Amino acid sequence: MNIRLQKLIAQAGLASRRKAERWIEDGLVTVNGNMAKLGDRADLSVDQVIVNGQPLQHAEKKVTVMLNKPRGYVSTLSDPEGRKLVSDLIIDVQERLFPIGRLDYNTEGLLLLTNDGDLAQGLSHPRYHVDKTYLVKALGELTVTMTQKLESGIELDDGMTAPAKIENIRGRGAHSWFEITIHEGRNRQVRRMCDKVGLQVLRLKRIKQGFLTLGTLPTGKFRELDNSEISRLKKII
Repeated sequence: MNIRLQKLIAQAGLASRRKAERWIEDGLVTVNGNMAKLGDRADLSVDQVIVNGQPLQHAEKKVTVMLNKPRGYVSTLSDPEGRKLVSDLIIDVQERLFPIGRLDYNTEGLLLLTNDGDLAQGLSHPRYHVDKTYLVKALGELTVTMTQKLESGIELDDGMTAPAKIENIRGRGAHSWFEITIHEGRNRQVRRMCDKVGLQVLRLKRIKQGFLTLGTLPTGKFRELDNSEISRLKKII
């Protein structure tokens, strides 16, 4: 069956459709020896598709895992600075998984990794408004005024954020603990929002994404999502 190349690449778990489209535009994909272009289709039973110099195989088993990411790891599959990778923690999994979105180096908690390109693209797309909840430990008191600003949206250098939801505010000495829920995925967004209202984030942990929660999953460990969880994820995208 002829299928668009970007979908074939995503189904094979090599990249999201968006990234596959960039590979095609950059001339990294050929079909039967000819340079591919956006809109081209192929049937892997009769066509030879080469991606980044490697033959494209039939789709592998789709696997999605939830990792409780520790601090001190980067959410990429390689790092020029030689820092530890989240992929190093995914052991005894044959499939090559890539992160859905990112948690920065010093942020911990719930991170999904998958070889399902369609699922990754859907969960990463801002139009689907998939909520992500973080536990924040900050230096200073989270005041009513600060809370109102965060819940109204914060003007950052890359534009106004969508309103956040603040819950479970509590103080301990010079520190504030609270939960913040956003659905956008801008770089270091929660840290920047807090900084704008005068709060220094000391610890940041993602504890929930959509309906998924970390539960009792230990730091540095992962578990594979079951079929019912995957089905629920696909229903919200």
